[in-house]
This record gives sequence, C-alpha cells and structure tokens, in this order.
Amino acid sequence: MSAYDEAMRTAAVLLVGGRSSRMGESKAELDWHGQSFADRIARILLRATGGPLVVVAAPGQRLPSLPPEATVAVDTNEGRGPLEGIAAGLRALPDGTVAFVSSTDAPLLHPALVEHVIAAVDERHELALCETDGRLHPLAAAYRASLDERIQELLDADQRRPIALLEHARARILDRESLLEAADVARLDPELGSLVNLNSPDDYARARTQALPEIEVERFGLLRDGGRADGPPERVRAATLGQLVDLLGLELDDHIVAALNGEQVTRDRLLPLVAGDHVSFLTADGGG
Repeated sequence: MSAYDEAMRTAAVLLVGGRSSRMGESKAELDWHGQSFADRIARILLRATGGPLVVVAAPGQRLPSLPPEATVAVDTNEGRGPLEGIAAGLRALPDGTVAFVSSTDAPLLHPALVEHVIAAVDERHELALCETDGRLHPLAAAYRASLDERIQELLDADQRRPIALLEHARARILDRESLLEAADVARLDPELGSLVNLNSPDDYARARTQALPEIEVERFGLLRDGGRADGPPERVRAATLGQLVDLLGLELDDHIVAALNGEQVTRDRLLPLVAGDHVSFLTADGGG
C-alpha cells in the first residue's frame, strides 16, 4: 500500500435536491421495499466508506429519515444543476478526503462498485468516474474534496455541466471493462445495476419487479433450526436486515444480534443488504 493510500480518507456525498420532474414526486422519498431511496443509498455509502457522509438538499426540502451519521448541507444556489450540489458536498468535507458522489435515484448501488471507484483516485488522479455505453456518470464518481474550488470557478463562469470538470482536473475514466476487472464488482454487480438511474415511474415500476438480493443466512447456538445445525446456510431474498429478520421469524432484541459478513454486529433493521451478503444470527448473552 502506498503512502497516498494510507493517508487517503474516504467519504461520500449524496445529492437529493433534484427536481424529479420526470418522476413526478420526490425521488428521495420513494419507497424501496420499506425504506426510502435516500436512506438506503445513504446507508450503502456508509457501508462502503465508513463516512463522513454529506447529504446535499435543496433549500426547505422535506427529507425522509436519514442515518444519524449523515450531515445535511443545503444547496443555496438551487437550480444550477448537480455541479452546484457536488461543490456543496465537497466543501463540507475535511481536507484530503476522497468522496464518492451519488444521486438519490440509484437504489441498486453496490458497495463493491463504490469502493472500486474510490480506489481509482490515486496520486495521479483527482477524479474517477464511470462510463457505460458512451455515457459518463458524474454522479457515480469519486472526487478529491480539493476540487471544490475549481468547481466553484466553473460555476462562476456559468459552466454548469459536471463534464466540464474533465478539462480542469486529472480524471480517470472507468469503462465497463475497467469496472468489471474488479473481482468483487464482476461477481456481485455483473450487470452494473449500480449505474442504473430510475428517472420515471416506468423505470421505478420495472426496478421494483426485480428479484431482491439473495442473502446467505446462518443461525448459531439456540437459534439453529433443527437439522440445519450442520447443513448449508439458508438463502433468503431481502432488501434490509429488518425484512430478513421478519421473513425468518426472528426478533432483534436484547438477546439476539446479527453479524454482517463476519464483521459488523448490529440490530439495525434499516441496514441495507446487497448481493453477496452473509448474515449470522446469534444470541448476545453468550449462548450463541
């Protein structure tokens, strides 16, 4: 690992202040299997980066419930497009931070892609963004926080398109092939659903019909289910830990906890689940 990698701090910016004109209602508040778009994406970003997380909203915008780790910044110059929101988010982050920036209409975002894009910002690059089918994704990209000043210069010159920044920053473009070179992305998000934006009611309806991620489940100790003690893990489709718990007929109470991928121990029902997740349930009093 290079000295740059060791010093790099990761963060995330979530833009929720768009007008949602094609959708006809606030995308941030749309339901995704019992959780708002904004809350799900915010928590996925926290899973991938560990925070800090800045949520950029329009002035006076009503927001759904967000994770307590989120800091809300207000886009004071509403109507100037996503570049203004990106600048507001980066401005709120510590120096030396590299932040993944996401829109609020990508509920299929996977932590593996976020991590891969952030890692593409190295000592030679200030910006890394995805490209698929000839389309650049400035809201599925990683930016050094220090770019906020150059972005502000572009805005002051009335250049509002995020792509304008490519001429003023050392950028790295990650096309489909480059994204799928990452083993975790190829295995867990092979169709690059992370880059699918839901812009219209038809987009939303189609996405809602897709199968939920298949989660591998194990129970330990007193929670073992009969013959499953030595059998293979269960496989259950669920979008959140709460939905998974309900499907299994369990409760996250004082006696039961969940462990995500052998690391994070939690009782957070709003924890978003994604393809490749393994959840273990055990008793918290030592009986598991």
